[in-house]
Amino acid sequence: MVKLDIMSDPICPWCYIGKTHFDRALAQRPDHPFLITWHPFQLNPEMPKEGVDRRAYLEGKFGGKEGAIKAYAPVVEHAEKAGLSINFEGIQKTPNTLDAHRLIHWAGIEGHQNAVVDALFTAYFVDGRDIGDADVLADIADSCGMDASVVLRLLGTDEDRRDIVDRDAAARGMGITSVPTFIVASQHAVPGAQPTELWLKVLDDLAQGATLDA
Repeated sequence: MVKLDIMSDPICPWCYIGKTHFDRALAQRPDHPFLITWHPFQLNPEMPKEGVDRRAYLEGKFGGKEGAIKAYAPVVEHAEKAGLSINFEGIQKTPNTLDAHRLIHWAGIEGHQNAVVDALFTAYFVDGRDIGDADVLADIADSCGMDASVVLRLLGTDEDRRDIVDRDAAARGMGITSVPTFIVASQHAVPGAQPTELWLKVLDDLAQGATLDA
């Protein structure tokens, strides 16, 4: 097996697009060698726990409405090319994602991590749900085969909160400044929403025993 560590945030549209491309490559190479683990990287680590109004957040970040539209134009273009219908108008709030990352961590322990990551992307980008809300996260957990009552109880505690913060900081300490970032075999960083074709080449090179370029 080949270890693949993915740094991501469930409110990052490039992460959603990148995972879509990556999953399509895996579907074409079902005997792939990857052992996949998702890791926390908060785009907004200082976000208030209750989140903020998304429109105000984007206009503040990008210098007004026009700046926000311009900044998101490439996202819309690439999402459409990937066949994704992102419901940006339906997203009312930019949430704090610390609890979502805690859920991803617990899902990894139970073997449901990929399903939970998918469900978080769908909940946020398609359904416009607040994935900073404990009840929403518990519902997502339930839909992926986890015990919602246990997740809800854990979210009411500080369980693994420090671990997530420390892992986020460790990623930044490694020089990671944006997501998604894929790290193959603890050596080769593949940043960004890479096309399916690149991942097919990586998988074919691994199958042939080739050494990946640094």
